Amino acid sequence: MSIRFIRTVLFGLVVLCMSAAAFGQIGLMITIAPPPLPVYEQPICPGDGYIWTPGYWAYDSDFDDYYWVPGTWVVAPEIGFLWTPAYWGWGGDRFVFYDGYWGPLVGFYGGVNYGFGYFGVGFEGGRWDNGHFFYNRAVSNVNVTEIHNVYNTTVNVRETENRVSYNGGEGGINARPSAQEEAAARERHLRPVAAQTQHMQQARSDPQQRASVNGGKPEIAATPKPGAFKDRGVVQARAAGGNYNPPANRGGRGGTSRGAGGGSAETARPETNARSGGGAAGGSSNHVRELPPSERPGQVNTGNAKQDRKYQQEQEKLYSQQQKERQKIAQQQEKEDQRAAKQGEAARQQVEQRHQQQTQQLQQKHQQQQQQMQQRQAPRQAEPSRKPPK
Repeated sequence: MSIRFIRTVLFGLVVLCMSAAAFGQIGLMITIAPPPLPVYEQPICPGDGYIWTPGYWAYDSDFDDYYWVPGTWVVAPEIGFLWTPAYWGWGGDRFVFYDGYWGPLVGFYGGVNYGFGYFGVGFEGGRWDNGHFFYNRAVSNVNVTEIHNVYNTTVNVRETENRVSYNGGEGGINARPSAQEEAAARERHLRPVAAQTQHMQQARSDPQQRASVNGGKPEIAATPKPGAFKDRGVVQARAAGGNYNPPANRGGRGGTSRGAGGGSAETARPETNARSGGGAAGGSSNHVRELPPSERPGQVNTGNAKQDRKYQQEQEKLYSQQQKERQKIAQQQEKEDQRAAKQGEAARQQVEQRHQQQTQQLQQKHQQQQQQMQQRQAPRQAEPSRKPPK
């Protein structure tokens, strides 16, 4: 075990001890402020039951750079659950990342105005009523010919050019959690669903999403569904939220970012709490059993009932196959862990490394399968008719 790893773990423990007032799981700590929020439109809601999750800047310590995780529509993991967005906050000497989470109430997200119903406090984009989610057409992009559970309530939001993406510190948003938001933090939470984690990982692997490349104006600002980066409904940012000049050494693997005061970017990846916001940005799981639950296929709505049934059956079949594969590998890893524990520390570490690689490969495999299915099921543009020559 390296000294660097031990220092990182100890640093993470200190962070946890100092953050008793935190209202989300701490995932990352960086000395450089995240870029302003880009300006973009919301893609149309893909179907009934989807809830909007706004885009945000995550951080990749391998490349010392922020990258944009596109906003997207996600099916709630439970009826009555709402999404509390992730946000960055100033922790006194560095920026701290708080993961988003699902829960019955919307908690504190730094007062950041993400738009589309997330105007800094709560959520105005829709509400649950008798087990159904109703969309506020005043702030949500919904096709009313397909989704009828809608209402229209105007939300008065003070127009501002401020696109600041973090809370506290110099230039940050001055907001503190209310009593209601504190109560929301104590409610039962679910971390991001598998589709959201895979969505984030896909953004992380795309160099065009990095701030040093796109200058704060990402090519893919929002998607109609998680991971649908090549969908026709993908939205490009209209503009960057403000001037962004990344440090000269951004984008280089293995380096350390330097802030204005010369401080390096340190990361802390403490163990995640199953009831909190979930894993750190760019983090990974060592075992399949530690992965978040897979998201069940959402309702397919292409306008063709026969085609919808076919697509739904294909998605359910893939979901069932992936669940069986996860269960099989999880049981295998459990048995190998038990055997390695009897063989000593060296054997245990070797098995642990193999399991981490195996888990990452499984995630990538399932993500690719889902992307291939989405591409196969995506509506195809009608080809222009070709008249035979006279």
